[in-house]
Amino acid sequence: MVVRAKNPVHSILFPILVFCDTSGLLILLGLDFSAMISPVVHIGAIAVSFLFVVMMFNIQIAEIHEEVLRYLPVSGIIGLIFWWEMFFILDNETIPLLPTHRNTTSLRYTVYAGKVQSWTNLETLGNLLYTYYSVWFLVSSLILLAAMIGAIVLTMHRTTKVKRQDVFRRNALDSRRNIMNRTISPFGHSHRRSFSSKAEGGESQDSYNPAYIDF
Repeated sequence: MVVRAKNPVHSILFPILVFCDTSGLLILLGLDFSAMISPVVHIGAIAVSFLFVVMMFNIQIAEIHEEVLRYLPVSGIIGLIFWWEMFFILDNETIPLLPTHRNTTSLRYTVYAGKVQSWTNLETLGNLLYTYYSVWFLVSSLILLAAMIGAIVLTMHRTTKVKRQDVFRRNALDSRRNIMNRTISPFGHSHRRSFSSKAEGGESQDSYNPAYIDF
């Protein structure tokens, strides 16, 4: 469907659907952390970058809205079937809820061997990242922050030596040049005022055209 879709926006939406299906399969396999991080990485980084590239193309927005409204009922039915399958297949034990009870026993008499085996992937990775690897986690966040600030600075920087063109001003000047004031004379001839360029002496002279009566 990515290759056969005529609209490039629809071609990007199909991989996003594939990423969502992949996260659903990972949840069914019990890999809850991988299921959460997969949409963030793929949809948030890769698919959004492709969408920015597609937005640079000259696509008629009206045609896109018409096609979306045309296929809206079918897509709604398919979406409802997809969500019904997800809630029907998933069990309550697949995504465990937060425990409501508290362990009031002493930490010295707690057997941690059984606790580690009962932890989920998200709990295990969270304990490792925020305890043993907390420094490296902060360093990676600072690297991502520096990359984001660098991208913003590069896009905001403007060089004064490069010639730039104001499209709106150019279109306004072209429209003013194309407009000509025409009037109809009582004798059936059209009149047009035409001015010649200033002579070297500084005086402007009117040029005569036999097809028009200058005044």
